[in-house]
Amino acid sequence: MSVVSSVLVPYASYLRVYEPLAAFAEPERSHWARYAQRADLPTAQDELRRSLADLVPTPPVGVPVHESGDAFVAELYGAVCVCPWRTRLRGWLALEELGGMFPANVLDALLPSVVRGQARADHERWQARHPDARPWIRSTVWQVPVRWFVLFQDDEREYTAANEAGAEAGEGGGPVLRYRTPMVEARRRLARALRTLRANMAEGPLTDGLVDVGRWLEDFHPHSLVELDYGGLVHALPAELLDADRSAADVAEGLAALRDGDSEGAGAAYARLAERWRAVRDRQFTN
Repeated sequence: MSVVSSVLVPYASYLRVYEPLAAFAEPERSHWARYAQRADLPTAQDELRRSLADLVPTPPVGVPVHESGDAFVAELYGAVCVCPWRTRLRGWLALEELGGMFPANVLDALLPSVVRGQARADHERWQARHPDARPWIRSTVWQVPVRWFVLFQDDEREYTAANEAGAEAGEGGGPVLRYRTPMVEARRRLARALRTLRANMAEGPLTDGLVDVGRWLEDFHPHSLVELDYGGLVHALPAELLDADRSAADVAEGLAALRDGDSEGAGAAYARLAERWRAVRDRQFTN
C-alpha cells in the first residue's frame, strides 16, 4: 500500500490487475462470485479510510491483523473480474520499503520499532506458508512510473472531470483518470517496448523496471484486465492539467521514434513526460 500520509487522500497512484473468476480455485471462486453480486461494493475511498483508521490507535497498527476479504470488481468482455485488496500483504510489502525512505527518527515516529519488528516476524511466518503469494495491486506516491504507461495506449484513457464523476469516484464526485486494457495487450506492448529499448539504449532503470512489471504480470490469468488509476493524484492537480495529460501517448511516441531511429523525436517526447511529472513531484514539497 502507499506510505502513511497525514492527509485524508494520500497522493498515490495504482496499477491493478482484475482476474476472471476462473483464475481462482474453490472455495475462493464461489466467494468472489457471490461478492460481485453485492449492491454495496466498496470503493477505493472506502479502502483508504479503512487503512487510515488503523493509524489512530496508540501505537498505530502498521499492518492489519487480518487479511481483507474485499475486492474491486470490473467486467471484461462481459466476464466478471475481481481485484482482491490483500491489504495485509500490501502492508507488509510497503513496510519493507519504509527503511529506505525515512531517517530512523522519523520512521520511529511513524511506526515504533517494536511495531515494525512484530510485523516483520508475522510476515516471515506467513510467507513460509504462502511462498507464491503476490499482490493484485501496486502503488506509488506522487508519481505514475513511466514503465506503467508502456502497458496502455491513449485511446484507453478515461478522464471524468470532478462535476461529472459522481458515485463512480466514491469521493463526493471527485475526478477520475485511469487507463484499462486486456492483459494480452499489456503484455504485448511491454514485450515490444523491451525489444525497442534493448536495441537502441543501454540497460538501465527503465529496462529493469519493465522487466519487473513483466514478471509480475506473468503470474496472472491471460484474460485479466489491467488498470492504471491516478488515484489520489487527481486531487493534487488542477483540472486543466489532468485534461491535458497524455502521458501514455508521449511514451508511445517516444518508443516509436526510437524504433525509427529518430533520437530527436524520442528526446522531445521524453522531455514532455519528464517535465510533466517533475512538476507533480514538486507539489509534494509545497505547503
